[in-house]
Amino acid sequence: MDQLCIQGGKRLHGTVTISGAKNSAVALIPAAILGEERITIENLPTIRDVVIYKQILEQLNARVMHEKDTLIVEPFNLACQPIRDGLVTELRASYYLMGAMLGRFKESCVGLPGGCDLGPRPIDQHLKGFQALGASIEQKSGSIYLRANELMGAKIYLDVVSVGATINIMLAAVKAKGQTIIENAAKEPEIVDVATILTSMGADIKGAGTDIIKINGVSYLGGCKHSIIPDRIEAGTYMIAAAATRGEVLLDNVIPKHMEPITAKLREIGVEVEESDDQMLVRGSANYRAIDIKTLPYPGFPTDLQQPITSLLTQVQGCSLVTDNIYNSRFRHIDELKRMGANVKVEGRAALIEGSTPLQGAQVNATDLRAGAALIVAGLSAKGITRINGVQYIDRGYERIEEKLQKLGAEIWREQIPEQ
Repeated sequence: MDQLCIQGGKRLHGTVTISGAKNSAVALIPAAILGEERITIENLPTIRDVVIYKQILEQLNARVMHEKDTLIVEPFNLACQPIRDGLVTELRASYYLMGAMLGRFKESCVGLPGGCDLGPRPIDQHLKGFQALGASIEQKSGSIYLRANELMGAKIYLDVVSVGATINIMLAAVKAKGQTIIENAAKEPEIVDVATILTSMGADIKGAGTDIIKINGVSYLGGCKHSIIPDRIEAGTYMIAAAATRGEVLLDNVIPKHMEPITAKLREIGVEVEESDDQMLVRGSANYRAIDIKTLPYPGFPTDLQQPITSLLTQVQGCSLVTDNIYNSRFRHIDELKRMGANVKVEGRAALIEGSTPLQGAQVNATDLRAGAALIVAGLSAKGITRINGVQYIDRGYERIEEKLQKLGAEIWREQIPEQ
């Protein structure tokens, strides 16, 4: 078992290249199995979730080649078989296999997803969409069974804006007969990325990135080559880390438009942010002011950056209020920040953060992926050494994070600790 160790107090300085988007990658790989020709996915992040997906596809008899940031999927001989237990339980995004397998074979059997524990994250909107397309649903022995004699296009209104449900319904609908209309669809850039690869494969999709997506089903999807968009959450994490250490960091391979929600809040705090075509320069300063943040679906402030920015807000002047309207259990990192000296009160979906609180290195535990990012930000700005357990969560979403931070001047390293 590994832990990340950080000697805090070093200003970050230099250039960091942002990897492909994790939240795109975990949807694009299942999309590839809908095709009947070779799919090449480039700018792929080297993260744990991608490795797990490769192993799952190989179990389904797909030929998968993974080298550096490129994944080649040849789904010619893909087998329609149950995907239960084992690897599925390690991967929250495994639910995309439901839509992809249903679209390809008109049936699927997938175990209930795992991943980070962020409280209740029901997949009822996914199932509602599948049912509207004509699938029958049965849940037994910890798996979801979907079957359809024929998938037929339908009008589907999502009761809540859901990225996962929007993508999953897209995957199931691209080969359905007739037209599918998804209303109240999520607008995240990752959804546009999935629509782009499917369109390159031959799908007919209009409106991705708006709240109404129209899909005209096709009978055949071929192959393509697709490059994943930059990871806006990874980029936001490095922006926050640069600000927390009062450093100066140039982010390379970014789409500034995707970063507007976090850029606006950092500028409100007092951080300087300069933009160019595919780069952003973040420059910290000595004096930061408190702000209020509410997480909302895109283009609102992303819930995935709520935890990292909470660490930054412990270092500003005044009291900040952070409200998470997406997940009700995304403040589990607060207890770990308190171990480091943070003064934060949590009530329901809101956290009141007392700023100008010196942080001290401590032994802490990452309870999920973005909580791990929050503790890294805290450790970088704390005095002394911070030791973070739960590195497996961080590895799910951040490619070579200690190596990238080391190049920016951070004193961070990985140690093995004995199993208990």
